[in-house]
Amino acid sequence: MASSPPTTFSRADIERLVRQSILSQLVAKSEPSAAPNPLVVNISARHCHLSQEAVEMLFGAGHQLTPMKGLYQEGQYAAEESVTLIGPRSRVISNLRILGPCRDFNQVELAATDAISLGFKIPTRNSGDIAGTPGCMLMGPNGFLEMEEGVIRAAPHVHMAPEDAAYYGVENKTFMKLRVGGDTGLTFERIYVRVDPSFKLEVHIDTDEGNACRFSPETPCQLIK
Repeated sequence: MASSPPTTFSRADIERLVRQSILSQLVAKSEPSAAPNPLVVNISARHCHLSQEAVEMLFGAGHQLTPMKGLYQEGQYAAEESVTLIGPRSRVISNLRILGPCRDFNQVELAATDAISLGFKIPTRNSGDIAGTPGCMLMGPNGFLEMEEGVIRAAPHVHMAPEDAAYYGVENKTFMKLRVGGDTGLTFERIYVRVDPSFKLEVHIDTDEGNACRFSPETPCQLIK
């Protein structure tokens, strides 16, 4: 059986094939793999987290928080209940929203502007890291709660699931950057990483930080390792 004659290529054909091969490799390297989840950035307004014991002191024995609005993280919500915060200058913030469900500690999260107006000198801390922070007085319809510590400015942070951490190449309790676009865009240099299988990909910044970059839901943002 006669064999087919070998295919011959001109010099131009060979150069064209080589260029196509190199170009396809460069394109493949320049196109990142699709992120497993969309990035969501939300502004976290001032609020508090309370223990069940504190809720009962403020609202009465046996009182349970009533969910008003679900938050982006699964199982988290803004409660219908709110309290009045009394600062060191006897200045107050009314209707300080409680976020549920209850935790095993009491914590108030304020923006720097809030703290200045109330007379607080508060540190920037990760949630739950309240040792040595200022306290305050909370007032509810059924009583008062005197907190010896727990008033902080929450550090900007990102919640993410393990697949998000793998995509961005980061680990729990490390830091990333958040690049915010727009006319007054800026880059936040220390976004604390919190990884848990229950988390949805979400960055939290406070109202001062959001105002500084005129953030809106349409503002383009990018997480950077």
